[in-house]
Amino acid sequence: RLDFMMDAFDDPAERSLLSAGAQQILSEGTAGGSSGISEAFAFEVLARCEGASLLKTETFIDYELDYTGSITDILVMMGSEKIGVSVTRAFIFPTTDPYTVARATDLLTDKLAGVLESSAGVRAADAWTKQILAVVAYGTMHAESIATAWASLDASLRADTIVYVIVTDGDDDPLY
Repeated sequence: RLDFMMDAFDDPAERSLLSAGAQQILSEGTAGGSSGISEAFAFEVLARCEGASLLKTETFIDYELDYTGSITDILVMMGSEKIGVSVTRAFIFPTTDPYTVARATDLLTDKLAGVLESSAGVRAADAWTKQILAVVAYGTMHAESIATAWASLDASLRADTIVYVIVTDGDDDPLY
């Protein structure tokens, strides 16, 4: 669980409270979209809980020439292993609507297919041992739907990806 309590953590002055890796993710930005803050906090959780250190952000990971498929968000070192980390967000608007297992299944199917694709397309110098799919889940209902969906997915899609669910509470809208 990640709980900002009453602090939205969207004030740039607070960035110094984050690890150097999370600060780097925020400063380098993403390859597109609005996922920078969720990627930074997914990394922050992995750094604080699993001892991960940042190697590269998504725009600096090297893929084979002419590769145009899905890309991985973060390359980290955990222990002596390179680990690719893809980040996604489990939420729906309005946030009070049910987050269904069908929606979670669609999200996981799409993201896990991307994990397999990027793992096949990464260059040897940046190749990871394993990938983590970090799911930033808006609430308990969202995490439960993700868990139920995960259990129903085909083993070939799950492959050997680790799914790491981070449930947020409090004033966490900047993540979404």
